[in-house]
Amino acid sequence: MIDVAQPNPQHSPSFEPVPGRRRFLARAVIAVQSLIGGAVAVVLGGAIVSPGLARRQENWLPAAKLTDLVADQPVPVAVRVARQDGYAQVVDRRTVFLIRSGSGAVTALDSTCTHLGCRVSWNADAKALQCPCHGGVFDTTGAVTSGPPPEPLRPIQTRIENGQVLVQL
Repeated sequence: MIDVAQPNPQHSPSFEPVPGRRRFLARAVIAVQSLIGGAVAVVLGGAIVSPGLARRQENWLPAAKLTDLVADQPVPVAVRVARQDGYAQVVDRRTVFLIRSGSGAVTALDSTCTHLGCRVSWNADAKALQCPCHGGVFDTTGAVTSGPPPEPLRPIQTRIENGQVLVQL
């Protein structure tokens, strides 16, 4: 008969004999799981952090010849912008207004109205850029003169090289 008052060392919670082979396999499984977890963390961390660390490439695109621009009058110019979309390269067309001042400096404005995204057009009689959707009116600097647009037209950086106006999109 087994004496109940005396604890059996084989069934004691503090005494669990684990053979060497089981200990090795348990540690091997934990190591493999740790490697997989670390690899997933590196991939996800890189996907989250890398766009913020990537340098933006300066993309200067030819817009027009300087001689084609009329002084103090916005000229609409379609600029072709190539962008990568997965494995395919897509070419978008963006319309910008180029304005040549009397001194020869050129400024560029995005043609997208800041109210609802409609395309503005130049009204030579009113000497203003007008949005056909809701009556937004902008001057030649892009500032809102009337209507619902909450912000001025977005300025675009320009530079002139060898008589060619380049814009940065």
